[in-house]
Amino acid sequence: MTGALAHKPSNPAVPTGGPRTSPVRATTIVALALAASGILIGGLWAWIAPPIHAVVAVTRTGERVHDYLGADSQHFFVAPTLLLGLFTVVAVVVPVLLWQWREQRGPGMVLGLLVGLVAAVAVAAAVGAVLIRLRYGDLNFGAVPLSGEHRIAYVVQAPPVFYAQKPLQVAATLMWPAATACLVYAVFAAASARDDLGGLPVADQPPPVAPVAPMQPEAPEGAVS
Repeated sequence: MTGALAHKPSNPAVPTGGPRTSPVRATTIVALALAASGILIGGLWAWIAPPIHAVVAVTRTGERVHDYLGADSQHFFVAPTLLLGLFTVVAVVVPVLLWQWREQRGPGMVLGLLVGLVAAVAVAAAVGAVLIRLRYGDLNFGAVPLSGEHRIAYVVQAPPVFYAQKPLQVAATLMWPAATACLVYAVFAAASARDDLGGLPVADQPPPVAPVAPMQPEAPEGAVS
């Protein structure tokens, strides 16, 4: 019996470079991690976003007017651009890191990047808007108290999260980081020379099947004398 076991043919080698995490789970992890990062980015944006200083006054005719001090009116553009700048950095760094997850290279990571970054921008915008309102309040120029003796008041307005509240502009802000990340990932995929994008080590690749040579017709037997 021992001899029979000794001469028993061994099983063919099984590739050891297969994914240890299922593609669905890997995509879910990436999407949730990116969405959670929106909380940190929204808090960072609310901390560094420049406020908008303004002055409210009553003219001699009793009309209430307001204007922005210095170049603070530019902060309506600077603040949303700052949020996009933070996410542009994330959109470039994250695909580079995910490309190192060799066993999960493929469409699943692209889907995780797309869903995760759209959710991250939405979360960051919501968190940033709440924190910035708690910090500077909700300014209403018409409700600023002015009287005969105090005809001028200096106020601070919270910076906006989006360039405008129109649906297309909001959608463009949400999609910009996701599109950038998918483009970076696509560049890596296009530069890969292997069909599996290098997901498996070369030693674990299945051996190429040799082409079968066509059968040659048999020569006719010689005549028997």
